[in-house]
Amino acid sequence: MHTGKVHVALVASPGMGHLIPVLELGKRLVSHHGISATIFVVTMDASLSRSQLLKVSGITDDFLDVVLLPAVDISARVDKTIGILRQMAMMVHEALPSLRSAILAMEVQPIALIVDMFATEAFVVAEEFMMFKYVFVTTNAWFLALTVHGPNLDKEVDRDDHINNQKPIHIPGCEPVRFVDCYEQFLRRNKVYFRMGTEISTADGILVNSFYDLEPLTLAALHDTRKVGLAPKAPVYPIGPLVRPVELSLRGEVLRWLDMQPKESVLYVSFGSGGTLSAKQTIELAWGLENSQQRFIWVVRPPVENDSAATVFKSNGVNNDFLDYLPEGFLNRTCKNGLVVPKWAPQTEILSHPSIGGFLSHCGWNSSLESIVNGVPMIVWPLYAEQKMNATVLAEHIGVATRSKLLAPKGVVGRDAIAAMIRKIMVDKEGEAIRAKVKMLKSCAVKALSNGGSSYNALATVAEECKIGMQRRNAKTG
Repeated sequence: MHTGKVHVALVASPGMGHLIPVLELGKRLVSHHGISATIFVVTMDASLSRSQLLKVSGITDDFLDVVLLPAVDISARVDKTIGILRQMAMMVHEALPSLRSAILAMEVQPIALIVDMFATEAFVVAEEFMMFKYVFVTTNAWFLALTVHGPNLDKEVDRDDHINNQKPIHIPGCEPVRFVDCYEQFLRRNKVYFRMGTEISTADGILVNSFYDLEPLTLAALHDTRKVGLAPKAPVYPIGPLVRPVELSLRGEVLRWLDMQPKESVLYVSFGSGGTLSAKQTIELAWGLENSQQRFIWVVRPPVENDSAATVFKSNGVNNDFLDYLPEGFLNRTCKNGLVVPKWAPQTEILSHPSIGGFLSHCGWNSSLESIVNGVPMIVWPLYAEQKMNATVLAEHIGVATRSKLLAPKGVVGRDAIAAMIRKIMVDKEGEAIRAKVKMLKSCAVKALSNGGSSYNALATVAEECKIGMQRRNAKTG
């Protein structure tokens, strides 16, 4: 399969939000840069099959393979006190022997190992096999800057000031991170998170799923580390936006309904594969949608109290009793201009549909990039992980979204505020600048990924480094 081509290995940590961009990176290396690749997938789902992954990813190229490492089971060591980040780290650690054995058994040893940012512990395997080490940051560059800068804060003085006095964190050359936006694992002084930041800085290169026009200030700081004093020491390569392509053959009730709606008239509402709302917030959101008098598609899950990430790493085996939590008569009153979908909808295909005019989102980075590449303005509603930082990037740094000032981790956003945000993003004059900016960035994204564009060239540089490394290896062994 890999004869005659430079070969690299990629590692995706658990969760579709990490797997999808890694799959897209592998596909792009193969299709645009003459590299062959194997993607190793860490999973806790023993029922997941290779054929399912190939179907989801659309992989057909002979020079790209997907290998499911044996499923890891950490259930006996996990309780409610162990957060998502720690769980991911535990799963990656358990998978290292399988990864090592799989690479050892390969006919052609990879010249490089590219891991997503939550799988940096796998660098030890790369070092054993004398492979280049790259990390792929599947979120924004601002979060990367915080992550690599965090371990370098002088004796935790700045961190203490941030946590105890709620002062912003000043990252050299970047926008400061406000206390209310900061990644919760930073606030908790999570050892896994700070270890991850240290390991990222030891890479031979850092790939990030962003592009110059999206985050010019942060990327400039990450490139000019000697001038501003910001780690990492490794070069940073903005290679995005890498998102899952539209599946043209996928047609169903939702897309047929969209076909009948006017251009840019529908708001798509979804909180991702892991996000959940409380019962009270679900009711307020329903009233806000109705009172806005705008068309909508709403992907609804039954509410969960006090856990906005309730379905992360879970099969989401909930039933369809979400109807019990909607206001009485809601479906009847909104049946002409709204569509309520239980649990899941084909998001990539929905966001690319010409009838979509806005996206109310938890602002996970994959979803955010999907919205941008389709020129769809957003209402950002962060729920967990780094999503508050994503929301600030989108609404304040870039200007492609709006958000409520009332949004708080345990607060409830009222129906009037929700209706006002919807109208702003969809029809009001106040939202014209946002709508124009996201359409401009849609064009910038296309240009960045095109042959000769900034993201294309950045990934080409990585591919060329791997090719040179393979030539040197062959010269030594030849």
